[in-house]
This record gives sequence, structure tokens and C-alpha cells, in this order.
Amino acid sequence: MFDMSLAIAITGKGGVGKTTIAGLLVKGLIQRGRTPVLAVDADPNTCLDAILGVKCSTSIGSVREEARQIAGKGMGAGISKQQLLEMKIAESLVEAEDFDLLAMGRPEGPGCYCYANNVLKEALNQISASYPYLIIDNEAGLENLSRRIVRRVDVLLIVADPSRRGLDTVRRLHELADEMEVAYERLVIVVNRLRGGDLPAGADELRAEAGAELMLGLPEDAELASAAEDGKSVFELSATNDVAGRIEGLLNEVMGHATRGGHNGR
Repeated sequence: MFDMSLAIAITGKGGVGKTTIAGLLVKGLIQRGRTPVLAVDADPNTCLDAILGVKCSTSIGSVREEARQIAGKGMGAGISKQQLLEMKIAESLVEAEDFDLLAMGRPEGPGCYCYANNVLKEALNQISASYPYLIIDNEAGLENLSRRIVRRVDVLLIVADPSRRGLDTVRRLHELADEMEVAYERLVIVVNRLRGGDLPAGADELRAEAGAELMLGLPEDAELASAAEDGKSVFELSATNDVAGRIEGLLNEVMGHATRGGHNGR
């Protein structure tokens, strides 16, 4: 039994830095000895592996196709559809020293994936239960969360750029989360790539309107930009990197809150 657990789901519009922030969260947890971490790349355009310095050669998109075929043709004796899917998903895990990575990928093949997705969700929930810390890098929007890929999310972290349109996107995503009854306990808003030291106009109003527990500003960072251009992982950043330090501070806030047992229940 784990002394505590934490599941963070990151979302926002495309191109705002969700994947880099997901990688920094994984890095921050590892540096605190909060392991093992399960990182889930739920964006079909898989790139979290590069951010984490590993190579993902297999996604579970192919598992969905296999489930579709199993549903249509039946299964041989000796193993159930559920057991086969769990085995295949386990085989697709990229294992590192302190974290494992699971890439969702894209569904392969024609046909309806309703059955495959339902069984896949159950298998993922069983696998994620073995990890005390879960970081989910979602595609733009809330589709994955609305499908209940995982049953419990402690923190919904919405990332925005500092433009007025970026803040408006956060507002729409928050409203959509309520409409879709996305289950989360606490909301955190991250405004990424600030060109100055202050949050943009309207940020405090948005935080109050959305009921966000925390709002964090992250500056534009030359080292992060250079690392992305050179294909370096977050583990190769300097120990004094400002953005990484702010993400660590965010983890301190979130995990300290969880340790005290305070929650905004949904």
C-alpha cells in the first residue's frame, strides 16, 4: 500500500508546451524519490518519449485493433480477451529506471473501437493502480479524460500561452470539463512562455472564475528551447533551470496539499 498517490492530467490547446511540462513533472517526482512513475502519452502524436529520453517503438493503438479482431472472430481457449489485452499492454510499456512510459498512439485498422476502448480502459486502470504516481499528457481538449481512461485524477492541469486567446481557451476547457463531468479534485492553471515576469491581464480573474487552486507562470526559457532543438531530454537540463525549478515548486504545493488531506471534492 502506498503512503500517498498522485495522478496529474495535463491538457490545453496544441503547441502550448503540455508535453514538456509533463516531462518536467515526471523529472520532479523522480528527484523527490517519488517513484515509480507511470507516464502516459495520450496524444496520438507521440513525443513524450523524446522528452523523457527513451524510445517508444510500440503503442497500444495496435492493441485496440487486436481487440476489435478478437471481438469479431472469437478467442481461442486458455486465455480471455481481457487477459490478452493486459498482456499486450504490459508488453508495450517502455521501462526506465524510475518510470515507465505507455504511449496510446492511434487506433489502427477499420471498424468500431467501442468494445476495444472499453476493455482498454479497464486494463489501463488495472496497470495504473500499480503505480503511486501517474502523469497523463493528453491530446488537445478533454476527449481522453471524458472517456474515463483513468478513474481518478487528483489534479487537472490546464496549460495556456499568455495571449488573451490562450486564457479564453482555458476558460472554455474548464467549462467543457464541467459539462462533460470530468472527474478531478483540484484545478491548476499554468501560463507558459511568459515574456515578462508578470502574469497577463485577466489571469487573476480567470483563476477566481474557474476556482483554480493554483495559477503558475512559466517564463520563456532559452535552455529548454535549445534542448528541444537538439533533441535532449528534460533530465539533461541544468540543475538551476528556472522552469524546472518552478515545476518542482508546483509539485511541492500539490503534494503538500495532498499530504494534509485537503481536497476540493468533485
